[in-house]
Amino acid sequence: MLDLTGRAVLIFGGGEVGARKAAFFRHEADVTVISRSFAPAFDDLAVRRRRTDLAGMPDDDLERLVGDAFLVVAATPDAGLNDRIGRICRRRGVHFNNAAGEQGDVLIPSVIRGRRYLMAITTFGMSPAVPRYIRMRLEEEYGELDGMIELQGELRAMLKETEPSQEKRSAALWSILSDEEIWTALASDYADARRIAEERYLRA
Repeated sequence: MLDLTGRAVLIFGGGEVGARKAAFFRHEADVTVISRSFAPAFDDLAVRRRRTDLAGMPDDDLERLVGDAFLVVAATPDAGLNDRIGRICRRRGVHFNNAAGEQGDVLIPSVIRGRRYLMAITTFGMSPAVPRYIRMRLEEEYGELDGMIELQGELRAMLKETEPSQEKRSAALWSILSDEEIWTALASDYADARRIAEERYLRA
């Protein structure tokens, strides 16, 4: 994982694949997509679009487009063009992801993103279906994860003020994580979940 806040991410290709890549990076990075046309999926994406026909473009012109990008994604349907972009990126020391062609030095994982967390899952390209499957299972099983993280943060701060033993603080927080009734309460009433946690694990 990299902090891409304010970093320039450049995506070559305005199709559905390019849109997925742009959606992945748009939360933190400064994203620009270069293509002669753009799929409808781009209509709702807050990214810059630059209309340029990449077909037959010489390496010098491609290199100028790469410019000072921090990370480049080649998402065109032309694997040969993608590989050329990748070679330019390697020469310039730019991080590179290739959607079709020779693998770059950046893998884009399947991501589960909440208000309080981000988890990334990858099989290093061997099975794209497995990360999606794991992501769906986690979303189904732990739909209240944001609430639990907030509860853990709140109670952890309270324990630091009232319990000097690190071992006992950790045990209490772990017990809260393992309590199914608290998870169930989080689905409907955060205050009730907090009450249960305090009564069971924070009061002597």
